[in-house]
Order: sequence, then C-alpha cells, then structure tokens
Amino acid sequence: MKQYSVVPNKDVTGWFVKIEDVAPTDLYDERDTAVAKAEEIAKENKPSKLQIMDQNHEVEEERTY
Repeated sequence: MKQYSVVPNKDVTGWFVKIEDVAPTDLYDERDTAVAKAEEIAKENKPSKLQIMDQNHEVEEERTY
C-alpha cells in the first residue's frame, strides 16, 4: 500500500504533498489545494493511504483508498 501525506513546510507558509514520506513532490500555497492533489494521486494509485498533518506535524486525518 502506497502512503501519501500532506505536511506544512517549516514556516507553515505552504503545504507539501509527499509520497512514501520521502522527498516532497509539490509545494502548494493553500492546504486545501494540497489535500485535493494528494487525494487525486492516492485515488489513482489504489490501494493507498493519505495522512493529512496539521501545522504541528501531527496526524489530523487519515484516509484510505
């Protein structure tokens, strides 16, 4: 199962979409945009899990596709 995550950058000025918790793929200005993109990628690569982190890098929500 592939794992994807949406995490804030260091200054919480942008949001990264990460695959398998390795290098970030893209940086988005808005959290909602990053979540939508990560969701799209996760749905295309089922089975997969998406973790959405808050500004403290704690898991806020987890979705499975």
